[in-house]
Amino acid sequence: MDWYVYQRGSSPIRKVSRKRRHRTKRVLLVSLLVLIVAGFIWCGVVFNRINSAATTSPMVKADAGVILGMSMWGDEPSPGLKERLDYALELYKSGAFSHFVVSGGLDQPEYKYTEAKGMQRYLVAHGVPDKVIYLEDQSTSTYENLLFSKTVMQQEGLSSAVVITHDFHGRRALETARKLGYKNPELGVTESKVMSMLKYKSREILAYTKWKLQELSL
Repeated sequence: MDWYVYQRGSSPIRKVSRKRRHRTKRVLLVSLLVLIVAGFIWCGVVFNRINSAATTSPMVKADAGVILGMSMWGDEPSPGLKERLDYALELYKSGAFSHFVVSGGLDQPEYKYTEAKGMQRYLVAHGVPDKVIYLEDQSTSTYENLLFSKTVMQQEGLSSAVVITHDFHGRRALETARKLGYKNPELGVTESKVMSMLKYKSREILAYTKWKLQELSL
């Protein structure tokens, strides 16, 4: 009997082989479906988190408003970055903070100004004294924005901050600030009228997912 079952080319062996292949395919298919469903659920969770970001209210006066960088358009801040700057100006004029930390490195090698320098020039042109603006001009990501800005704050004796960005970016920015040890960080977020939310919120879902994975290693 044993010889018959294991004989090369015999029918029972072929049947066992087909059953194993079918079972493997079912396992792979079920695993794929589970991953797809889990992915959709995660995207929904992240989307809700992204939409939950709001400006801190009531806001306690802070030492600095940390403006997170965004792309430059040549020598000028992009329309999206101008929205962050204009909102920061509103908060500054309302007394929310007394100093600025503008954060962002060089977008393109051929550009004349870093994001930080472009923001400084914009703020000065809108009446902010140069002496209350500190630059962080090396960062290339949200994590680096906040990490390097914290170093600048420590060097200048500033201990509390309002993190300023767009609403779709606020949740990740605030979580990052807390993880980096900011002292009771507050959040200032503005809506965008110049950017496609379909594009930027879709990108933020991926960026937030990457951040949560990065957070595990911190």
